[in-house]
Amino acid sequence: MATLAFDVYGTLIDTQGVVSLLEQMIGGQAQQFSRHWREKQLEYSFRRGLMQDYQPFSICTRDALQFTDTLMATELSTEQQQQLLQSYGTLPAFSDAQPALDALQQAGHQLYAFSNGQAEAVDQLLRHADIRDYFQSIVSVDAVHSFKPSPSVYQHFLHQSRSHSNKTWLISGNPFDITGARHAGWHAAWIRRDPDQPFDPWEQQPDITLSGLEALHAHLKPA
Repeated sequence: MATLAFDVYGTLIDTQGVVSLLEQMIGGQAQQFSRHWREKQLEYSFRRGLMQDYQPFSICTRDALQFTDTLMATELSTEQQQQLLQSYGTLPAFSDAQPALDALQQAGHQLYAFSNGQAEAVDQLLRHADIRDYFQSIVSVDAVHSFKPSPSVYQHFLHQSRSHSNKTWLISGNPFDITGARHAGWHAAWIRRDPDQPFDPWEQQPDITLSGLEALHAHLKPA
């Protein structure tokens, strides 16, 4: 039986789900805006982790939104920005998430949500996507005031789940997260949502690379 730590944003939950709302606000710039926003959101979390100047992921998200609005000169109103931030609590799950989680749970694996987001926000998000009940618990980096891929974050997960690194798998669509987990001694499965995205040429490589979550259960030994 394995302990499976599922990244949330970009793995189970589609962060590009905000595009439809953006299209109503800024039309054809929506896809580019969403991409810049996500990239800056992660960059701000990396910066704060390195500086040891922690702010919750929601603050990184808010600041990244404001930066992207300025960068692209979209002049979003305060009300529109608030709507976009609220939409992060109702982003959709990828279509493969629920069947994959069901198969893994049936196989006897221990499933956890493991996120840069605050536990309350992640809980709301997973409930809205109707996948919260698959997880034994939500483990948030907020408790250690750092972000992935800090080693302290992965150690915190092991402590919370009472697992060991050699029996723990990270499931993530984010290469930086895979790198962090492998550096911490975990196994890792990279969900390569974008077929054009290469993996970083570092010494830490995923154990498994899949185009989606559907086949994951076949690659993990059942209990």
